[in-house]
Amino acid sequence: MVDSRRAAMRAPSPALLAGVRAALAVLSAALGLTLSALAVVSLRVARRVVTPAVRTPDTRILALDTGAQTITLGRTADTELPGRYGLFTSGTESYFKLGSVLAEDATSVKRKLLTQIGAQTRISADAAFSGWYYDHPEELHIPFTSELIGSAVGPCPAWLFPAGDGQVWVIQVHGRGTTRAECLRAVPVFDSQGITTLVVSYRNDGDAPRSRAGTYALGATEWRDVDAAVGFARRHGARRILLMGWSMGGAIALQLELNSAHRDALAGLILESPVVDWRIVLGHQAKLLRLPAAVTGLAIGALQTEWATPMTGAGAAIPFDRLDVVARAAELRHPILILHSDDDEFVPSHASHDLVVARPDLVEMPVFEVARHTKLWNYDQERWSDSIRGWLARQGLTGA
Repeated sequence: MVDSRRAAMRAPSPALLAGVRAALAVLSAALGLTLSALAVVSLRVARRVVTPAVRTPDTRILALDTGAQTITLGRTADTELPGRYGLFTSGTESYFKLGSVLAEDATSVKRKLLTQIGAQTRISADAAFSGWYYDHPEELHIPFTSELIGSAVGPCPAWLFPAGDGQVWVIQVHGRGTTRAECLRAVPVFDSQGITTLVVSYRNDGDAPRSRAGTYALGATEWRDVDAAVGFARRHGARRILLMGWSMGGAIALQLELNSAHRDALAGLILESPVVDWRIVLGHQAKLLRLPAAVTGLAIGALQTEWATPMTGAGAAIPFDRLDVVARAAELRHPILILHSDDDEFVPSHASHDLVVARPDLVEMPVFEVARHTKLWNYDQERWSDSIRGWLARQGLTGA
């Protein structure tokens, strides 16, 4: 009888069992909702990564003095930078060149206007700060022609700046969410060295034709359009070809280095604020947005899975392993100059440093600081240009 009473005391009551079941049901539902929310956010992140970006306002115009030719902007990490920059806005003028900082306080920065504006100028208060500086090739006052490069998706527009004897070329590749104008800053330094410059476009960038999906592959397919430009250069007399990639353009250039049938004609790469490993970039961006690490992992998992492409919008699974150039460093053949600021807020320089460690025999990377993403030329044009000229001389790549 004692044992039966003890057994009865140990047995949970029906009420307790019902409470436990209810609690488990609530926890299960909450877990399901959490996982569902993570999945939804992750798919949104994945779709955003591959969707061509549009320029969005990030700067507030506080005052415009047409008499003194100055502009006052809300203070940000970009607007306070020394150097020359550009500003996109809307109104009677859509683009301004900005000069040095004239005055600043805790909330504002006054800069010199390098674009002459009149008293009747009307602009929006919302603007986008840019490192482009040159907006059209005519502004360089260097002879050029407009070309069309045949590719698998159709004709891709390009600008050709002939120089020297035409045997050494550099093909410039712009980054994500920008167009060819981003590359114009570098044309004069190559022109001064007798190197012909070809500034190209690629699928889904707003200049070149659209692919069927209309989304980025982060370099996994875009490199083929630039490879067609390498073929164009060879047919027009190029004997030694450099690749220069800006941001995602760096990832594209690296894929050419690893995959191109024209590797025998390549002479080296110059990478400006490059994406060397997309996983590092996406993880960094998630931290900036204060997203859980799980979101990044799920987003990458979705992007590299074929069955998820209808949900991510990607045209095909993205091969992140193939895009990790640090892991593939042993396959590199040509010398590489990396220009990357350790204060890059968008594409951290970690993977660039890792590539130097992995291939010190091929990769050079002078240390830059303060300058932000793709703004090294703007911040310190002299040192940036000297770094390129010195590297070209060491590689014997100046044109005649």
